[in-house]
Amino acid sequence: MHNKKLILPENIVKDLQNKHYGIVGNHSAVQICEWTKKSLRNEGECYKNQFYGVETHNCCQVSPNVMWCDQNCIFCWRPAENMLKKEIKEEVDSPKETVDGLIKVRYKLLTGFIGHPNVNKAKVKQLNEMPSHWAISLSGEPTLYPKLAEFIKEIKKRKPKSIFLVSNGQNPAVLKELEKKNALPTQLYISLDAWNENSYRKINKGIRKDAWKRLLTSLNLLGKLACRTVIRLTVIKGINDNPKAIKEFAKILEQSQADFVEIKSYMHLGYSRLRLNRENMPNNEDLKAFCSELNMHLQSYVFEDECEASRIILYANNGKHREKKIPNRYILKKV
Repeated sequence: MHNKKLILPENIVKDLQNKHYGIVGNHSAVQICEWTKKSLRNEGECYKNQFYGVETHNCCQVSPNVMWCDQNCIFCWRPAENMLKKEIKEEVDSPKETVDGLIKVRYKLLTGFIGHPNVNKAKVKQLNEMPSHWAISLSGEPTLYPKLAEFIKEIKKRKPKSIFLVSNGQNPAVLKELEKKNALPTQLYISLDAWNENSYRKINKGIRKDAWKRLLTSLNLLGKLACRTVIRLTVIKGINDNPKAIKEFAKILEQSQADFVEIKSYMHLGYSRLRLNRENMPNNEDLKAFCSELNMHLQSYVFEDECEASRIILYANNGKHREKKIPNRYILKKV
């Protein structure tokens, strides 16, 4: 894969490598999540393990287009200002090469744990196997990658237990294409952080004139797509947690009919520290206050679970309008 011209600029590659990203081919990357490291050392599990049964130690966190994104979210811990604000026009690596490379590089990044004194030996033995969970959520916006459907289908060939895809919702046509090509993930996330177009421009800073309309279109697909769907609502204290915003959030959630809603605290990490203050990071009590206000406006969603260590609260859709189409979609741990 390295014989072709590298699409990523060399300075960005070096910066990513300094941050312990494993670069694969010309535009993809893998990184080991801190929760994966903790799980291998028996120090705890990711909230996705608690909510959905994901095997934290055997998670592969990847991006097929690590530095391409069409938003500049103020709360993003990634170097959003350095993102390439366009679709990939150059020739891309084959999905098979990319998936093979991601598996290989991930294992290389994890080999240091084999001799760690506090490591879980049973979990370490699984590191050279196919990852049981794939999180297409590392960096960049995956729906800008021109072969996303083929990439997901290539992962499916390896028969993992689950594939989670996280998107900003700016490309609803790609989500429809995934369904058409039988390439939907196990679970699709759409991020929601603004309650109207004006707040979207201030918080998410999308590059397109119709960015807010695109997001609403994607959100309204969530009740129809044949996979489990989640809205991730990031709460930023002092910015999107006022009663007016919460009331509008409730309307958007009800209209979407997504299966789950994750209400998560903004975390004061990485490059976001250049744009926001630590005071903008809600604690667990702040999140509960947010949810208490939200409850006043919700009909379809009920509290399901919470993980205080990750500052996140889970709501589940209590409607039954899709149970016949997708069995067990309301039963947690069934991935």
